[in-house]
Amino acid sequence: MPSFDIVSKTDIHEIDNALNGMRREIETRFDFKGSRCTVERTENDITLLADDAPKLEQMQELLRVYVTRRKLDAGALDYSKPPERAAGDALRQVVTVKQGIAQDLGKTIVKAIKDAKMKVQVSIQGDELRVTGKKRDDLQDAIALVRGLKIEQPLQYLNFRD
Repeated sequence: MPSFDIVSKTDIHEIDNALNGMRREIETRFDFKGSRCTVERTENDITLLADDAPKLEQMQELLRVYVTRRKLDAGALDYSKPPERAAGDALRQVVTVKQGIAQDLGKTIVKAIKDAKMKVQVSIQGDELRVTGKKRDDLQDAIALVRGLKIEQPLQYLNFRD
């Protein structure tokens, strides 16, 4: 039976390359001269440390620009945690790189496919979804349906097998 997987993965090496480019620009830009602005990554968290709010906003914009330059989707960055105070007037913000499909998002996708009454079966396998059907056309319709949903997280469609 034909099948494919719906996954959400972001290449961490490309994120590292984007952060390195961002660090180089911060070191050379005039408006960042003499500031203690830094960017670090641990696992799937990127920590932005800035002297004040305008510099933090500039760093967030630089992060989006450099991630998109590396041909990654900026939607994979989760800015949901608000900036917190660090030493002195400095601000720290933790930006999470989304990896995998969360359980509630997976259930939403499964419900949307089932509500469309398509002739495919969807199963949740950890942080991935496996879609199987009898015909290749049904699977392509399922991909079109999922792309039409308003999902902010970038999704990839892998392992398309006949």
